[in-house]
Amino acid sequence: MGEAQITLVVYMVSALLIVAKGEIYIVTVEGEPVVSYAGGVEGFAATAVESDEELDVTSDLVTSYRHHLEQKHDMLLGTLFDHGTYQKLYSYQHLINGFSVNISPEQAEALRHAPGVKSVHQDWKVRRLTTHTPQFLGLPTGVWPTGGGFDKAGEDIVIGFVDSGIFQRHPSFGSHNTEPFGPLPKYRGKCEVDPNTKKEFCNGKIIGAQHFAKAAIAAGVFNPTVDFASPLDGDGHGSHTAAIAAGNNGIPVRLHGYEVGKASGMAPRARIAVYKALYRLFGGFVSDVVAAIDQAVHDGVDILNLSVGPNGPPATTKTTFLNPFDAVLLSAVKAGVFVAQAAGNGGPFSKTVLSYSPWITSVAAAVDDRRYKNHLTLGNKKMIPGICLSPATHAGRTFTLVAANDVLLDSSVVKYSPSDCQKPEVLNKNMVEGNILLCGYSFNFVVGTASIKKVSETAKSLGAIGFVLAVENASPGTKYEPVPVGLPGILITDVSKSMELIEYYNISTARDWTGRVRSFKAVGSIGDGLRPILHKSAPQVALFSGRGPNIKDYSFQEADLLKPDILAPGSLIWAAWSPNGTDEANYIGAGFAMISGTSMAAPHIAGIAALVKQKHFHWSPAAIKSALMTTSTTLDRAMRPLQAQQYSGSETVSLVPATPFDYGSGHVNPRAALDPGLIFDAGYQDYLGFLCTTPGIDSHEIRNYTNSACNYTLGHPSNLNSPSIAISHLVKTRTVTRTVTNVAEKETYVITARMAPAIAIHTNPSAMTLRPGASGKFSVTLTVRSVTGAYSFGEVVLKGSRGHMVRIPVVAMGYNR
Repeated sequence: MGEAQITLVVYMVSALLIVAKGEIYIVTVEGEPVVSYAGGVEGFAATAVESDEELDVTSDLVTSYRHHLEQKHDMLLGTLFDHGTYQKLYSYQHLINGFSVNISPEQAEALRHAPGVKSVHQDWKVRRLTTHTPQFLGLPTGVWPTGGGFDKAGEDIVIGFVDSGIFQRHPSFGSHNTEPFGPLPKYRGKCEVDPNTKKEFCNGKIIGAQHFAKAAIAAGVFNPTVDFASPLDGDGHGSHTAAIAAGNNGIPVRLHGYEVGKASGMAPRARIAVYKALYRLFGGFVSDVVAAIDQAVHDGVDILNLSVGPNGPPATTKTTFLNPFDAVLLSAVKAGVFVAQAAGNGGPFSKTVLSYSPWITSVAAAVDDRRYKNHLTLGNKKMIPGICLSPATHAGRTFTLVAANDVLLDSSVVKYSPSDCQKPEVLNKNMVEGNILLCGYSFNFVVGTASIKKVSETAKSLGAIGFVLAVENASPGTKYEPVPVGLPGILITDVSKSMELIEYYNISTARDWTGRVRSFKAVGSIGDGLRPILHKSAPQVALFSGRGPNIKDYSFQEADLLKPDILAPGSLIWAAWSPNGTDEANYIGAGFAMISGTSMAAPHIAGIAALVKQKHFHWSPAAIKSALMTTSTTLDRAMRPLQAQQYSGSETVSLVPATPFDYGSGHVNPRAALDPGLIFDAGYQDYLGFLCTTPGIDSHEIRNYTNSACNYTLGHPSNLNSPSIAISHLVKTRTVTRTVTNVAEKETYVITARMAPAIAIHTNPSAMTLRPGASGKFSVTLTVRSVTGAYSFGEVVLKGSRGHMVRIPVVAMGYNR
């Protein structure tokens, strides 16, 4: 899954030995979970704490209440069903009160009608969503020094990764070349032992490592020989995301004997806690993912990185904001955990963002300033552009070009698609040796049955000097990325340039009357593709990055909440890889991989959030999110408005002006986020108010998921105190309010606003002075001037007298009624 975005799809579980036609269900029941239990059950004291207090999960109070909940789960199942007709997989007690169980559809129906049962959901299956960036983001010079340098950046902050595990022996996660990691009493997670080596997965840097596979095992799809019944990464994706957020600093990235740079995580001193719930062949199950999240929060992680999200809005619930997955994340945020989630890889089309809820920080993917380009120089002096991370052919020399189809050992092998250059045994080594091999980029590369790595291996085994892979037919939506290879090579992605190469080759190649080659006279040389070119046009919104508007239900009705929230690097990201990983055919057996996806963008934000948390340890998740969003930028490095990659026609990719539906508030600016001046704070009650105020959400459904009544309303969902304003259906005029809190010195802020002409915007007051820690309110009034049938975009800016600049995006669509 090259784009590495974890998505959720409905899955019908296979028959089990103990349950005929069993399926996995997530069940929630009445009663508060540990995080929100305020007392009321005889014999059990309250376990809930205020949001700024730390819950002691090891206390006798919490332990006894958890056991009480688990006994209730067991009693319910034992009362309804005969022993041996069901299999309970997990009891959830910390963030939600419920369990995961393997039962028949008929038993599930019985559960739905049982007293005390609030919801019964069939499980989803999950699959994966997928370094120069510290320099691009200004971390070494602008952020790390403020925290004591890279060797202190993220100190004592724990980032939890719910992913495919970790390759613990990778130097990005080593502890022997760093200052020793001391004990961290606040973290209570455990470390599993590798069943083969009998060694722990933890080393101080990796502070916790567990795996969750009960649902996968119950479904009969878990294979311990390839999926590994341990936290070991059998895929590569989990190691990659962990290294982006918290990998050690200055790790040389070496492939095929060449060093292409040094890799570092955003917060290189942060601790890594691994919660493996995703697997190589089948992905995983939400039952396992929810158990992993529940355990992570119980263990005391500060930040949670999720490169996981639904394949589409959940059909089993009426709203995108209420399902077992988002509900458990709401409880995680209530417990003080910041959650970064990949926005999805369905771009560039609208309504493809797959991270919906306001308590989650939804991360879009940007192309950063580094581009890898190469070129092929032909004998007629034409230079053909392309891509490939490869060395050059010998300087000052040209080499004969030979096409794979012209060097076949036997014409009968045409059925093997020899032009793909995947099978060296069908090509004549005597004709290839010492020459440049020409291959064709067929549909097999698009679907993954052929790889550039294999072309390189074929060329090398035949003694070729190098290879050229030409795209002769464009496949709309195909994403071409540079691949590291050990010998000179180039992928020509422009069909017209491929045609120029083929025309030159055909003119220069003499053939007999049967078409057989008499002499190869076409020559060329391949340039150096190892050196990146830095572009000032960066960042740009990546083509694949999921786009808004956000939706609130399965019928794709638009929500009064802007998503995505923020933009971070997510294209061609170098980071650690697991040699066991098969997620990327071009990186099998490699120690590093360069891949793309919003899965790569999310851990950038998780790592930067760890740096903010380190400096402002008692800030709420909403405060950290606000600091990241309000200080982000909507300009590229050339100080021009951000652009987004978009399809032009059916095949080509062009750049168009980007909007908040592409980038949220803008591209992350880590240095500014450490000192935002003002924050827009929000808590659990505010999120409840948002849910209770959103039209179409049943209050009983809210109670089922949150154990809370709708006693609090915002008047309108756009009044949620978020650092953005979205009104999907604006009729005449509407006023929304926001509250800001000063987290710096006393400062006076001038408040201004601008909006596209179709909608008038006005703020009140025009200025406010705030002392340290003080809060102030302002209102924003939007009025329809003309109905255009499209969204209008704008922003509110609070400019401080001491230099702070706070900016929030505004999106609205006007209607007559």
